[in-house]
Amino acid sequence: MISRESPTSRQLQAELERELAPGERVVWSGQPLPQRYARGSLGLVLFGIPWTAFAVFWTTMAFVGTRSMKGNDPMATGFRWFFPLFGVPFILIGIGMLSSPWWGRRKAARVLYAITDRRAILFEPAWRGSRTVRSFAPAEMQSLERTEHADGSGDLIFLRKSWRDNDGDRRTTAVGFTGVPQVREVEVHLRRLAATAEKP
Repeated sequence: MISRESPTSRQLQAELERELAPGERVVWSGQPLPQRYARGSLGLVLFGIPWTAFAVFWTTMAFVGTRSMKGNDPMATGFRWFFPLFGVPFILIGIGMLSSPWWGRRKAARVLYAITDRRAILFEPAWRGSRTVRSFAPAEMQSLERTEHADGSGDLIFLRKSWRDNDGDRRTTAVGFTGVPQVREVEVHLRRLAATAEKP
């Protein structure tokens, strides 16, 4: 069950209880470890370093270059201000990428995973304080993959969804529990749930 007793975790526990159908029983629930959950943003941080550096450099050079322009023409004055400001959105995007681990940690506090005797449930934060709840039946988790770290935490992927984007390229999304402590214990519960699937 959930071990952290923060107001957010108690709220998630209450939401889980409201989500249960009559007679449905929770066999495990937990939240991801913030440091493990945020590791997925490492690639974004590495990409954000040169992005932000170039955006800051370009904006600085644009500002210095336009300061040397002479004349009191209103169009020239507007250009001197607008041209450097064009780089500001790119700097903000870079800051967003560099701060993605922090946002990942904040998101982890609002994520809840649960396994009942009927399904696996993912509670994830959505836009403007709302929450997305996804349920997965035993038949949907017949290909379970575990990634385990030295401290016993890890990821459990039980479903991969594939689709083609607008360019016709195939995309794949992994669905499961990310950064959970005691990942082997959680795997046992998921395998027991998967074993209850009705055979065709």
